[in-house]
Amino acid sequence: MNTLARRARAEWGLLYVTVRDALHERGWRAVPMALGAVCLTAVLHFVHNQSWGYQLVQNLGAVRAEDPLWLALLRTPLSLFVPALDLPVWGALGQLLLVFGIAEICLGRWRTLTLAYAATLAGTLYARVGIWLGPDSPLGLPGSDAHVVDTGPSAAVVGLAVFVGWRYGAHVTAGAVIAAMVVEVALKENLAGKEHLAAIGVVLVLCGVSALRHRCSRARTGSFGLPPIQS
Repeated sequence: MNTLARRARAEWGLLYVTVRDALHERGWRAVPMALGAVCLTAVLHFVHNQSWGYQLVQNLGAVRAEDPLWLALLRTPLSLFVPALDLPVWGALGQLLLVFGIAEICLGRWRTLTLAYAATLAGTLYARVGIWLGPDSPLGLPGSDAHVVDTGPSAAVVGLAVFVGWRYGAHVTAGAVIAAMVVEVALKENLAGKEHLAAIGVVLVLCGVSALRHRCSRARTGSFGLPPIQS
């Protein structure tokens, strides 16, 4: 039991203390962006399920590979908050609150938004490249996927979970998220799964860039360690 506790402390200790202290000091005021994201997603889901609102949400936030690129990019900001209609919305809302909330505390509001949109955009652009490559390529997609709506908030959630896990030393957790996405694609090869992997790929590149920047900064200042990013 002591060994298990030590491993849990090593994996999540820094992350837990950072989140606990922020919530203890500021309460829900520590995560206004996460709360806003949850509220916006809930409203969009409600409107999307109405006969009068379905097409409105589709026109504003549904991104498909068949769309002109300029239109897809225009819809991408809102698409981040449009959950899939065929999945339980409470799962999406819970993931947003948990992952966006932790990321907002640990990385800051603007870094969280930047990473979320980078992950979402990676999936959106991958879909176009994958369809261009075709189903015969290992990285390709069938032409029918051009009509499928992009993943919504899930790519951003996956990307943020990996980045925060890496940044705060929860490497086993980050690795488990990556492994789960790989297994998802292996068991059920679909557009959403491959978009998740594209999002992870971009986030891993950003992890490498961040590590290189901090290494250069430590070399200039002579300091050691990788201090947490906070707003």
